Amino acid sequence: MSAGLAWLRRWGVSVASLLGGLVVLLVFRRGLPHVGWIVGYLLLLWLLAGVLVQVRDTLEASGRRTHRLVLTATEYTIQTLYHGVLLFVLPAYWAATTPSSVNAIFLLLLAALALLATFDPWYAQLVRPRWWLSGVFFLVSTFAALNVALPLVGVPPFAGLLTSAWIAVVALTPAVCRRGGWRWHQGLVVTAAAGFLAMWLAGTLRLAVPPAPLFVAHAGLGWYAGSVESVEPVPPAIPADVLHERGLVAYTAIYAPAGIRQPIEHVWRHEGRTVDVIALTPVRGGRRQGFRTFSRKTAFPVEPAGRWAVDVMTGGGQLVGRLRFRVVS
Repeated sequence: MSAGLAWLRRWGVSVASLLGGLVVLLVFRRGLPHVGWIVGYLLLLWLLAGVLVQVRDTLEASGRRTHRLVLTATEYTIQTLYHGVLLFVLPAYWAATTPSSVNAIFLLLLAALALLATFDPWYAQLVRPRWWLSGVFFLVSTFAALNVALPLVGVPPFAGLLTSAWIAVVALTPAVCRRGGWRWHQGLVVTAAAGFLAMWLAGTLRLAVPPAPLFVAHAGLGWYAGSVESVEPVPPAIPADVLHERGLVAYTAIYAPAGIRQPIEHVWRHEGRTVDVIALTPVRGGRRQGFRTFSRKTAFPVEPAGRWAVDVMTGGGQLVGRLRFRVVS
């Protein structure tokens, strides 16, 4: 019994947190969380993190039990907010991620941070003693949440990506001031400048970030320009002579939030090499089943055998989804 109580004391809250997280994922699996929840969590997280940075040394030095309890409660609340923010946005990034692309790494990072925030003993041992890892938690959580929230209020996804990177870095100002011993205006100048560097990095590495909350609702390949629901099945391996004779159509229905007008391209690739870029009608957000569009390709190489892919790209250069097929001689 004592061993069971010891295990429950160490892991009970973590197990409850895990179950609560699964409930959150189930609640939001069919849609995006309300932007108010995300912004509210982020504001509270920023406020508590800023307060903790300012009073941590004083509370630790006092040695009073009540002060230690306040410090522990504040740290646990911040951990809980990390957990909630990451679980709010994970379904959006799950839907927007292309598993065969580099942007799957970002999804794995968010999942790893959410898992780490779930289990208190791991978080207490790995994150709390390391100020830089706490900074990583704050930076990634803030960036990921804003990158989802801003398009929900009408900001174009690529502009939201850059803005999220800048705000996430500037939000580190209290911690930067504390670590550097600077006044607020000095720290703000440093973080604002670093924020522009973060914007450049986000733009350069845009392929590594799923374009949440955009995602491919339906997609398929067909012989004729009909609709995504009435696509005539295409065999997994397409004979080259049939491809030359009939051509191929790529259908995509892309979900976007209401108010968004997003340019989209179909990029046809053969063995990883771009052979055609087709600009499509810009996606207009708000349609529950996604905005439907297609591209048709008839001009294939003389020797088209090999692996093909149709990448669905935003005008800002982010990968929304991918269709694959193989051509045989």
